[in-house]
Amino acid sequence: MQFQNLKNFRLPDGFRGKPAWYVQTWWLVQMLFFKTSPQCMYGWRRFLLRRFGAKIGKKVMIRPTAHIQFPWKLQVGDYSWIGDEVVLYNLGEISIGSHAVVSQRSYLCTGGHRHNKTEFSIYAEPIAIHDQCWLAADVFVGPGVHIGAGTVIGSRSSVFKSLPAAKICFGTPAVVVKDRVSLQDELKITFHQLPALRSIILQVGYNQAF
Repeated sequence: MQFQNLKNFRLPDGFRGKPAWYVQTWWLVQMLFFKTSPQCMYGWRRFLLRRFGAKIGKKVMIRPTAHIQFPWKLQVGDYSWIGDEVVLYNLGEISIGSHAVVSQRSYLCTGGHRHNKTEFSIYAEPIAIHDQCWLAADVFVGPGVHIGAGTVIGSRSSVFKSLPAAKICFGTPAVVVKDRVSLQDELKITFHQLPALRSIILQVGYNQAF
C-alpha cells in the first residue's frame, strides 16, 4: 500500500502569497539583517517586517532569534512580545493581538499536509491569538486555532483546538484548568465578602461565649 508519493507533490499557485524572488529576498534579509541585529534594536526589526508587508503595532518587541516565515501574512498588535526562538510558521495568516506574549521556543504552525492523500497535498489555516494572551515557553499551536482574549497557555502545552477567553489552560492537548482572575479582581471579591465574613466571625464568637 502506498501512503504518500512525494514525486506527485505540487505547491498550489499563489500559496506563499508572493513571487518566489520576493520570498527569497525576505529570507536573505531575515538571515543577514534581522537575525544578526542586537537584541535592543526592536525598532529596526519592526521596520524590516513592515517593509515586507507585516502589520506591526507600536512598541512591539520581537527578539532577533524569532523566525517569521512570511511577514506579509503577519499582524501583531500594540505592545506585544515575541520571544527568543519563537517560530511563526505562517503559511496562513497569523494574528496576534495587543499586549500579548508569545514566550521563547513557542511554535505557531498554520500549515500541514493531507495524510490521506498520496500526493501529500499542503494546506493552511489561520491562527488568531487575541489580546492579552500569554503563551508560556515551548507552546505548540496548530492550524486554525483561535485563543480567546486573556487566556494563558502553560509551558510545553499543545493546542489543537480553539480555546475560550480568560482561562488558564494546560496539557497535550491543552484543556481549560480554571478561570484567569486578575489580582485586582481577587481583591474586589475579597472586599465584597468582608461583611459576610465579619458576620460569620461575630456569630462564631457569640456561640463560643455561651
